[in-house]
Amino acid sequence: MESTSSRSPKPPKPPVEAAAPSAADQAKPARGAPEWWRQTFSQMTGLGMTEAERAQYELDREKRRTEAQCAKCEKNLDYLMNYSPIVRFMLENIEQANGKLDKTNVRCLPCGRLQSGGFDANYGILLCQNRLIDRSHMEDTLAHELVHAYDHLRFDVDWKDLRHHACSEIRASSLSGECRWTRETLGRGIWDFTRHHQDCVRRRATLSVRNHPKCKDDAHAAQVVNSVFDSCFADTRPFREIYR
Repeated sequence: MESTSSRSPKPPKPPVEAAAPSAADQAKPARGAPEWWRQTFSQMTGLGMTEAERAQYELDREKRRTEAQCAKCEKNLDYLMNYSPIVRFMLENIEQANGKLDKTNVRCLPCGRLQSGGFDANYGILLCQNRLIDRSHMEDTLAHELVHAYDHLRFDVDWKDLRHHACSEIRASSLSGECRWTRETLGRGIWDFTRHHQDCVRRRATLSVRNHPKCKDDAHAAQVVNSVFDSCFADTRPFREIYR
């Protein structure tokens, strides 16, 4: 065996030089310096900024906002998929119907339209990270879309058919929890103590059907929802009764 003493010593490594600061870093004033205060107040008020500085500031602010919204949405999604009773129950029933929904096809993304989520049979579930108020709102939204996914697998819904679409919207609004009394009063300012659940389900289903490409107008949407309301509202599968 070779003796360690016969090995020639390794030359010492050259000292690692610190990377030179970038031009952008060099341009940033020290926190608390007069120029730092000038830039801070300019960003807060918009005064004293060039058009280029204002445009860059808005881009940077929007990027930070989008990243924060995405991180919050992903964190809440992890929690709900692990601990929410209604979400876990729906995921289990979707799996029993030969479906699979997980983080690969339930995605947090920014949305341009005034919606909190969506379901597509080919792509999965969309959660609108910039429209969700808190975890409770997200739970209702996710449960709503999971009912759509369940209906698609269990009942072979034809989403091009207005009546099929209306029926699933009725069930999703009724079973998800988004029409419970506290959500209507505290979240939407609707103080109705009689038949609030049915009225909420009918209203929200009509709004969703109104966005269907085949729907002509508000009256057409209401007519389609009313034509299937009683039977679809009474169908609480996979729950034994309305969850909440």
